[in-house]
Amino acid sequence: MLETLFSPFQFLFMQQAFIIVLLLAMPTSLLSCFLVLKGWSLMSDAVAHAVLPGVVLAYIIGLPFVIGAFFAGISCALLTGYLKENSRVKEDTIMGIVFSGMFAIGIILYTKIHSDVHLDHILFGHMLGISWGDIFETAVISISVIILIIFFWRDLTLFVFDPQQAHAIGIPTRLIHYGLLVVLSLTIVGALKAVGIILTIAMLIAPGAIAFLFTKQIKSMMLVALAVGLGSSVTGIYLSFFFDSAPAPTIVLTMTMLFIIGFCKTSLTKLSRGV
Repeated sequence: MLETLFSPFQFLFMQQAFIIVLLLAMPTSLLSCFLVLKGWSLMSDAVAHAVLPGVVLAYIIGLPFVIGAFFAGISCALLTGYLKENSRVKEDTIMGIVFSGMFAIGIILYTKIHSDVHLDHILFGHMLGISWGDIFETAVISISVIILIIFFWRDLTLFVFDPQQAHAIGIPTRLIHYGLLVVLSLTIVGALKAVGIILTIAMLIAPGAIAFLFTKQIKSMMLVALAVGLGSSVTGIYLSFFFDSAPAPTIVLTMTMLFIIGFCKTSLTKLSRGV
């Protein structure tokens, strides 16, 4: 019985999958709190989809995927900010147009070249086929993002809740704004190869959204989001081994189930207090 329960940890590819998803769950969970509170959930969706043309162009030129993905993500974020400041169109509308346009460009470019990288690996990741080099690359990005979040979390918190007050007391809100977009792009780049675009979006939204249901303070929200991200990631990979399913969608489904449970619990609590 115990041998069956611990069987996923006996394979090297599963061990690598557990390691890389834990490395990714930490920065994405912490970042998701600020994205949810700021109302930037769609921004993470936009940047994640926008990296596709960068990945394809990097393949054509012969550069590492991370370089092309990073510059494509930054371009999407900067273009969105520029259009917002110079038009009457709302930000969510601009993001929808920009990311769908860039994603469409990526699809067209992808269909015109003969690549060894399958589109499914970009969309859903290739968690069970990563190397130690990929893990090292992800570790460097994840640790960098975590350090930045911890170092600037007070400024980020005030920027998220009251940007006018932050600006009034001398916090460079414009720098924080674009710095957060850079960190978002960097996080997505670190997650792209292993978990793909779809799971990256879920990991950047779900932990913060679930934690928001149960907490009222930013510190506790970050801790709960971290626990949700780590727990869901490990549980999803573990279950995928026995269900013979893809790890990334299984992790997403685990997070979705936790959100539904959390939503139902908080709703029932409110109803009982109302009664």
